[in-house]
Amino acid sequence: MKKTRCIMVQGTMSGAGKSLLCAGLCRIFAQDGYRVAPFKSQNMALNSYVTKDGLEMGRAQVVQAQAAGKEPDVRMNPILLKPCSDTGSQVIVNGEVRGQMSAAAYFGMKKTLIPDILEAYNGLAQENDIIVIEGAGSPAEINLRENDIVNMGLAELVDAPVLLAGDIDRGGVFAQLYGTVALLTPQEQARIGGLLINKFRGDEAILRPGLTMLEEKTGIPVLGVVPYLRVDIDDEDSLSSRLEQNKVKKPLDVAVIRLPRVSNFTDFSLLDEHPMMGVRYVSTVKELGVPDLLILPGTKSTIGDLLWLRQNGLETAICKLVSQGVPVLGICGGYQMLGQTLCDPSGSEGGGSCRGLGLLPVDTVFSSQKRRTRVQAVVTAVPFAGAQLDGYEIHTGQTQVHGPAFCRLENGQEDGCVSGHVFGTYLHGLFDTGALTQKLAAYLCARKGIDCEQALTLTHAAYQEEQFDQLAEGMRKALNLKAIYAMMEGKR
Repeated sequence: MKKTRCIMVQGTMSGAGKSLLCAGLCRIFAQDGYRVAPFKSQNMALNSYVTKDGLEMGRAQVVQAQAAGKEPDVRMNPILLKPCSDTGSQVIVNGEVRGQMSAAAYFGMKKTLIPDILEAYNGLAQENDIIVIEGAGSPAEINLRENDIVNMGLAELVDAPVLLAGDIDRGGVFAQLYGTVALLTPQEQARIGGLLINKFRGDEAILRPGLTMLEEKTGIPVLGVVPYLRVDIDDEDSLSSRLEQNKVKKPLDVAVIRLPRVSNFTDFSLLDEHPMMGVRYVSTVKELGVPDLLILPGTKSTIGDLLWLRQNGLETAICKLVSQGVPVLGICGGYQMLGQTLCDPSGSEGGGSCRGLGLLPVDTVFSSQKRRTRVQAVVTAVPFAGAQLDGYEIHTGQTQVHGPAFCRLENGQEDGCVSGHVFGTYLHGLFDTGALTQKLAAYLCARKGIDCEQALTLTHAAYQEEQFDQLAEGMRKALNLKAIYAMMEGKR
């Protein structure tokens, strides 16, 4: 039986563009007729996703799976770390919560997860022709080499050839690539089959002398200079440039509070696709201003981020905006914050209780149990009634609602709450179908007294497919694909 081929993309640093490069390779290989699956043994992210079987995985591998034309599968990301403090994370293995761990505790036990990693990888390998593997951070983090399960340690486990990518947009790309290679062992260096320059803007001819010298010094060929591709594809967590977006050039101003532990902010990139709505992220009262819509997003630390709102004056500013008639939407943790009380008897949020913003008649009690499920629903709240939703829930805590619901789930249960122009729901992905986006745009335009461009030319799914194709086209022009295919055949 023919061995499944694989290729691994590692980077000189976090944010070098590994996730997007892997998505592009997944698309290219799928276009070339191969069965492709992405894989990342360990992901640290607050943007997560619930699969159809109710398991949790990082969104980066979800996007890569979609680029490959595959249904997201938790085996594509067997370990997910969701930071809950500067020194600790919730550890999720094969889609299930294993508990909270300090960085030191996790570092000491992570090699015990190798059987889980290999079981997931081998399962995917049996079903696919090519596995596109993403590393994490940098392989030159030599203090982490001993217990590495995500960079060269994983490459050795699955015998993966490596493409090493450097980010020229951040400067010092030759030092990034040369320094990374120099810090690796000879065995690790031999595993690198090619170097990539990512996010290049300018004339490649000017770059050529540097590429030649880099090849001479490392003994490794440069297999591509990938341009700065302006594609609209979900980014990885807090490194996303979306979170730096603080100006709106469209008629409708949508302000999202950038909470310290903001999660699943990819929900709102879909709003930005609408011709009338511009999304910006704010973290101070000065930045907030008077938007047409204010959104409180999800968070990994609801009580902690609520206290942050309270301490920096945003709580008072939000309540003032509500009194002035500005609509507010809370999603997941943001929905919980909008309520009357939040209680944590089990200590899953650090323990204790506190008052909420008092803008919705709901009360939340946290527990150690996490709800993970995909749902379909219909919005019942005026003025969005009738909008069909296809989303997912991923949260701890039970919320008692003492007012009208936001939507009705397919099983007949209700979700969320409405009070005047304040709306709350647990559903992530609520804008995916486009139905709620259209109704929201019409509602905000009517309030502002402007004409609304009702038509979205594409559904989100179709728009995403178009972006994947653009990514693949740009990478095809930039990469030496013949050499990359040869790497996967063992020709280093």
